[in-house]
Amino acid sequence: MSSSAAATLDRPQEGQAKKPILELRNVSISYFVRAGELKVVPNISLTLYEGEALGLVGESGCGKSTVAFAIMKYLGGAGRITGGEILFEGRDMTKMSDAELRSIRGGRMAMVYQDPMSSLNPVITIGKQLMEVPLIHSNVNEAEAYKRAVQMLKEVNLPDPEHIMTRYPHQLSGGQQQRVVIAMALMAEPSLLVMDEPTTGLDVTVEAAVLDLVAQLRKKHNSAIVFISHNLGTVVRICDRIGVMYAGELVEEGPIGEVFRDPRHPYTRGLLNCIPTLNADKRTRPLSAIPGQVPPILNRPKGCIFAPRCPAAIPERCSVAPIPTGTYGTSGEHRVKCVRMDELPKHERPGTGATPANGNAAEKNGHVLTLDGLKKTYHQSIGMFGGTGYDVHAVDGITVAAERSETLAIVGESGCGKSTLAKVLTGIELASGGKVVLAGKDIGNTAVENRDGDTKRSIQMVFQNPESTLNPSHTIGYVMERAISKLKQISGKAARAQVNELLTTVNLPLEFANRKSRQLSGGQKQRVAIARALAGEPELILADEPVSALDVSVQAAIINLLVDIQKKRGSTLLFISHDLSVVRYLADHVAVMYLGKVMEYGSVADVFAPPYHPYTEALMSAVPIADPDVKQRRIILEGNVPSPQNRPKGCPFATRCPRKVGSICDDTPPPEQVSESGHRIACHIPMAELASITQVVF
Repeated sequence: MSSSAAATLDRPQEGQAKKPILELRNVSISYFVRAGELKVVPNISLTLYEGEALGLVGESGCGKSTVAFAIMKYLGGAGRITGGEILFEGRDMTKMSDAELRSIRGGRMAMVYQDPMSSLNPVITIGKQLMEVPLIHSNVNEAEAYKRAVQMLKEVNLPDPEHIMTRYPHQLSGGQQQRVVIAMALMAEPSLLVMDEPTTGLDVTVEAAVLDLVAQLRKKHNSAIVFISHNLGTVVRICDRIGVMYAGELVEEGPIGEVFRDPRHPYTRGLLNCIPTLNADKRTRPLSAIPGQVPPILNRPKGCIFAPRCPAAIPERCSVAPIPTGTYGTSGEHRVKCVRMDELPKHERPGTGATPANGNAAEKNGHVLTLDGLKKTYHQSIGMFGGTGYDVHAVDGITVAAERSETLAIVGESGCGKSTLAKVLTGIELASGGKVVLAGKDIGNTAVENRDGDTKRSIQMVFQNPESTLNPSHTIGYVMERAISKLKQISGKAARAQVNELLTTVNLPLEFANRKSRQLSGGQKQRVAIARALAGEPELILADEPVSALDVSVQAAIINLLVDIQKKRGSTLLFISHDLSVVRYLADHVAVMYLGKVMEYGSVADVFAPPYHPYTEALMSAVPIADPDVKQRRIILEGNVPSPQNRPKGCPFATRCPRKVGSICDDTPPPEQVSESGHRIACHIPMAELASITQVVF
């Protein structure tokens, strides 16, 4: 039960190395399309030094990935570097031949993509793909290449590397695939590594492990890193400097500490105000979404590019002429593209440490949803003709409840049973045991096609990808009107009037009813998906990762929208997520799931403060926090979630638990301990002992 596995997270040291690895000097990047030249990056300059990590952040469409592909000199047929120099190790890449570029790509410089399958060939084994790198770039024989590949898999902490070498990409988990891609990128010990959203699709624990791995390998190989992300917390965790991009321009750049403690550009401040923190909630601090959208490339403002959305803009100073980049502070490294950088007051951002004492307790308004011992078991056959097999306990005895106007959050890693739970609630799957009581009616054993109209109307779903809801062939108005007609049995003028009412509710213009989904941004599509879910005035809205793929500014707007709708309509929200910062902000109660079981359940104030279940503690230690001054105990979870075929006999978490007390954890299911406030923890460690654990974030 020692906390030897926990350690305070070390922040990257600020300052720069001596030798420039990468220099962008007044680089302009355009795409040439049928409409003409699109100047996506009009002018950007930056320098990256040996062993340094630079984080590029900003909203979608701001030019981060375009800069990354320009660095790799891989812009496709339509893209072109129209001005400036890109110096890599002192050589101008814009003047290199294709043969010269091929000799350094994958060798001296490498790239890691958001989707690891973009880099992995599905029909070639992992070993052969890894061995290609030293065979091509290091001129070694196959025996030496094999040896290097195995060693690299060990360095990225993949178990049994010899076995991994024989497997195909589809036989690995997402986190394992990303580790293989990182290993491939580092095989030739590049001096520059470009990483484009490498952890976006990963669980929070896998993301933390990958970030730790990147930091360790960067230190070992002394590689410089360009790290692109929309998650400012991940940038704080591994980067020395940050560059904030907006509409193709670098509006602020400097050391992590300087920029986060005293951001000088209004856009940087806006991004920070959009981020939920672990000590704020929907009752104490509304999120401040940035109004408006990134301007179209063909309609760039004459002066400051951010002026149309900036709360501090002065038209006669900000919208007349191009804004020069100035230096702020005494270090000479903090650069800002704002004429008011010296005038703005100090930015006051909420702290991220202690949990508010009063928590998020919602008024008791009666249960809308009750799960009582809910189970869902699948039988997995072995062999082509069935016969023997084993049972998969995807949901195993869950008992939780959600009050009217309350948000119940379900959190946990992939494979914990969250999605199966959603399928049972919506009637896609039938419960194997227990009860699902919605508004007083047990619906657990009624398939969706057999549910009556009132039940279908009472529960609606918002998906992670709004494209799952929207038919690209039809207008938004048609999609919403059809939902209203099906759920409420009304049509014609009455249905169209409700379409307008729903568009107003989700803060979209009424003319959007005539648009198709391809004409909307990601955030606008998600608003339409929410509006469609509201069409039947449901008692329960089931939201499955509804903001995980959105920019922080759009995410803040959607979260505020959900809070506002809940206040006005009294809907109950079941919120499935792996982002604990969003859960802390939005939820009233939290259930932490692992391998089909609820390991901890209680009010959000109880769950986010000691006593923690060891699994909850590990999840919170993995949350990337966008504050360089916040300290965080780092708890490393070894291994993966156990296979359903080899389910632990005792505690489901015993195989990975850093606080394991002994054989009792392996052999005996843990008792459920309940505090006076109703806080439940399933663990062999006494509640009083768990309460003595120090805060994870402080």
